[in-house]
Amino acid sequence: MSVNLSKGQAISLEKKDGATLTAVRMGLGWQAAKRRGLFGSRTREIDLDASAVLFADTQPVDVVFFRHLVSDDGSVRHTGDNLVGGVGQGGDDEAILVDLQRVPVHIDQIVFTVNSFTGQTFQEVQNAFCRLVDETNGQELARYTLDGGGDYTAQIMAKVHRAGSGWTMTALGTPANGRTFQDLMPAIQQHL
Repeated sequence: MSVNLSKGQAISLEKKDGATLTAVRMGLGWQAAKRRGLFGSRTREIDLDASAVLFADTQPVDVVFFRHLVSDDGSVRHTGDNLVGGVGQGGDDEAILVDLQRVPVHIDQIVFTVNSFTGQTFQEVQNAFCRLVDETNGQELARYTLDGGGDYTAQIMAKVHRAGSGWTMTALGTPANGRTFQDLMPAIQQHL
């Protein structure tokens, strides 16, 4: 059973049977919002990009995004760049896989971001979401709906961070502006 998260809400990533999750997928899905024009409605392609920034304490150590698909240690992997969204018809258009057992012990936080590489604002995006899935069985654990309609080009979606011997996910949903994860680093730092 999936949990619909609200901004700032945290959930434990421990399974109901007390076992710890070993692999998760952060999925991102979206569609371009239809715009009314003189000759009917139309959509414009929107290139949203999912990124994962790996931190040791508050220092960025590595990043996984469309130009660096696998973390240096191999524990985090991006499945590839989707330039238009909507392909999955409600499924994941981009995904980042995290093998929690392989994440080095010094990495204590992984922050997931989404940004509009082509510069459109979220006013032009609809049905955007991020979700966390138990990769071992495909069960959706949590879903966070990215609020549309904002005059911004990016969101700091969520973070997965160590909590004792396990992991916790916190939905952040913080609007920001930037075309790449590098542009978002000052805003990300506020959530560490």
